[in-house]
Amino acid sequence: MTTRARIRNAAIRRFAQDGLSAPLRAVAEDAGVSPGLIVHHFGSRAGLRESCDGYVLEQVRENKAGTLGGPGAGGAMLAQLAQIEGYAPLIGYVLRLLQAGGPLLERFVDQLASDAVEYLHQAEEAGNVRPSRDPEARARVLVEMSLGALLLQLPAQQDTLDLDELPRWLRSYSERILLPILELYTEPLLTDSTLLDSFLQTREGAHHD
Repeated sequence: MTTRARIRNAAIRRFAQDGLSAPLRAVAEDAGVSPGLIVHHFGSRAGLRESCDGYVLEQVRENKAGTLGGPGAGGAMLAQLAQIEGYAPLIGYVLRLLQAGGPLLERFVDQLASDAVEYLHQAEEAGNVRPSRDPEARARVLVEMSLGALLLQLPAQQDTLDLDELPRWLRSYSERILLPILELYTEPLLTDSTLLDSFLQTREGAHHD
């Protein structure tokens, strides 16, 4: 692992544990480097945060693409669930982003939604996901629902998030939501298309006015 990657990984863990305002000297100590080396590699706290955001987004992208995008999607999902504890620092980092709010979170969510459009399109081509009338809107709703549910269950109201305890919480949380989520995605909640048909007709009529 490169020094840059070691610093980035240490920052993700430290920010997840103590919040996004955690001092860079603590990150440096965790990574076994000097604070000056962080500045050398990333330029500033903002540069380090940008690198952390990019890495977390990449991991989410790979995770979702592997789960939805191919004929072995079910097996990929189960394999990832078996290793969910390994995602604890990344989930902790996202929890801290949700806590902090602001423009950086907005940019992060925008990128999550943009990525979701792409991997959902790949899943459509693989025959695992139905096409959408509005792929961008569907992707954003799915992202916002997922993050909103996570925020409601936020185990990091305190100043310090216990990363050793977080894997247990993640396992419990996943086991609780997996059945209803898969039901909602696989077996439609509504028994017919009456509401959808009425909405589409109303919207089409509004567009013609």
